[in-house]
Amino acid sequence: MTLLERLHAEIGGNGGWLPFDRFMAMALYEPGLGYYAGGRRKFGQMPMDAQGQSSDFVTAPEMSPLFGRALARQLKQAMDASDCRDVVEFGAGSGALAAQLIAELDALGAGLARYRIVELSADLRERQRERLAHWGDRVDWLDALPHELEAVVIGNEVLDAMPVQLVAFDGEVWRERGVVSRGEGFAFEDRDSMLRPPLETGLVPGTVTEIHPQAEAFIATLARTLKRGAAFFIDYGFPEAEYYHPQRRGGTLMCHQAHRADADPLVAVGDKDITAHVNFTGIALAGQDAGMVVLGYTSQANFLLNCGIADLLHGASLGERAMAHRLLAEHEMGELFKVIAFAPLNAPFDALGFERGDRSHKL
Repeated sequence: MTLLERLHAEIGGNGGWLPFDRFMAMALYEPGLGYYAGGRRKFGQMPMDAQGQSSDFVTAPEMSPLFGRALARQLKQAMDASDCRDVVEFGAGSGALAAQLIAELDALGAGLARYRIVELSADLRERQRERLAHWGDRVDWLDALPHELEAVVIGNEVLDAMPVQLVAFDGEVWRERGVVSRGEGFAFEDRDSMLRPPLETGLVPGTVTEIHPQAEAFIATLARTLKRGAAFFIDYGFPEAEYYHPQRRGGTLMCHQAHRADADPLVAVGDKDITAHVNFTGIALAGQDAGMVVLGYTSQANFLLNCGIADLLHGASLGERAMAHRLLAEHEMGELFKVIAFAPLNAPFDALGFERGDRSHKL
């Protein structure tokens, strides 16, 4: 059965209408069929590389190794503050960030014991094994989050790939937006619902936006699990007041294929990534309500500069500096991407990455 056949069958078995978060979950993660379950290469700097391999998007670690080297300084400080020697990465992608972090943590004398990866995609897991084989048994893979965790946690572009619910406002009522079969393809259809965005002030008729119960539930589960250590998440998004601003009428849902972006998740299903920006206020509240403290929240540029990326640039080539500049530039990744960090309520510390430019007060 193909992914499209599987989706049509799921829609039919659900009364002819499927909530968008379920559709998105299947499009991305359906075992053996979804976008992240297939063998297509996702990560790369260009749509086609010199070896003829295609890719859909680039993440910070593929853009510059200085990303991981700077981040490693923050992880080492967190490891020392919490006396944890394990690192756990969620959604390790190509394995590029893991390789950068392990090498730099070793160079810094961090005493890394194990680097553990939670990865849903069997295909990506195998690619990670190949890339990280150099470190042998120090790297292992977890099928699920342990019941108790003592580690420093990292997630780069993980929250944005968690399925979201869609809601639409007609000027009087909110309805949940789902997916129906339309011939061999799909279409949106709205149905009555009690769902509402967390902030409705000033939103105008025709507004479509996202809510993020799965990402917030993930953070709450992590909070109950993390007994010692810290957690750092890097992703694109906004605080709640910006996320649900009346001018953002179309929401933030976006798809990526061959380094091109579009806003239609119902076309080329399974062949492209589907993401939504992160509501960092919701993420912060989910962590706090479940027993963690927010260590800080800031832009990626501020975070990397606080972690010493400027010093690392001194020894870089001109080409390496140009690529690293994209991590910091306001019109590139420097401002759109944010970093939020948590620690258990009884063990906060002054995290290096938020020394200057902390924006926690804006959450």
